[in-house]
Amino acid sequence: MKKILTISIILTITFLYTFSVLSFADTLDTLNVEVDKSIVNPGDIVNININFGQSLGSYTFDIAYDSKLLEYVSSEGGTVNDTKEKVRIYFFDATGGTSPRSNMTMKFKAKEGITTSNPTNFSITAEGLASPDAKTKYDEIKTPIVKNITVEPVYEDYSISLEYSGNIQKNEEKQMQIITSSTMGRYYEHARLVASVQTPEGATAKLLATDEQGLSHDILQSGWGDASGYKIGGQVNQKLQATGIFSEDGLYTITLKLIDRDTSDTEIAKAIYNITVGEKNVVNKDEEETQNQTQAQTQTQTQIQTTTQTKQEEPKSLPKTGNNILWISIIVLFTITALFIINNKRKVK
Repeated sequence: MKKILTISIILTITFLYTFSVLSFADTLDTLNVEVDKSIVNPGDIVNININFGQSLGSYTFDIAYDSKLLEYVSSEGGTVNDTKEKVRIYFFDATGGTSPRSNMTMKFKAKEGITTSNPTNFSITAEGLASPDAKTKYDEIKTPIVKNITVEPVYEDYSISLEYSGNIQKNEEKQMQIITSSTMGRYYEHARLVASVQTPEGATAKLLATDEQGLSHDILQSGWGDASGYKIGGQVNQKLQATGIFSEDGLYTITLKLIDRDTSDTEIAKAIYNITVGEKNVVNKDEEETQNQTQAQTQTQTQIQTTTQTKQEEPKSLPKTGNNILWISIIVLFTITALFIINNKRKVK
């Protein structure tokens, strides 16, 4: 009986000692994972910081990632093994609890050449979690901690332009071009081009374009393309040939919009153009008579100028006529003088 009692006491003491040294596994509910970017562009670095909330003497973390979009760069907090599908980081405090860690960090880089938006994530699990003195072991993290990010290019805004050459006159067809462009436009599954116009009082306007089936559409009334929209994105330079017709002269204001049908027609891009329409170049009878009178006056002035020039040129022959008279006068005077001298000689005799 004494032996049984002694054995029971020994077992009880051993049990109590064992549980005084080792505790049951606990949940590490202080753990926090942060990613410093939600959108990552090609070449950008994204940082992951895992804060334990307390010191750990050992741990093994697995961080799964999409190697088609990201590449592992570096980490701090343990020994690393990168399998191109996940990064495993292992840590064990070989000093016996004097050099624990309270956090770990990793760096990933978005790959170059990405041209579309790519939602992806980091999926994090862990095992072998223990306190610095190894007395407390923590439950494994089997349900992944997921952090979502999007890897996408640096998108450029879309621009819309309305181009034409020369002046616009009322009731005359004017060839125009609507250009939608971007060097790297965000991708949309159901985009659509729509337009509206403000006209002078009592005037109307049309902006006509023909689809692949040969049907004509007034963009100002019904927009362009299928009502559900069309795909657009990346490097875009869409040119739509259109014909503008304006019923009256005056100022017209045309508003062009690119909208996203998937988000309640959210505006993607917008452009406003003011167009001045003038009268036709038609010459009426009064204008024609005025032009004829002007031409007649011009001809009369030309004739007067010609006559004046002729009169001004006549004196050019006068010096020659003057010389002849002078010589005749000299001869006559010389003759009279000679006769006078001869006559006086006769009287003297």
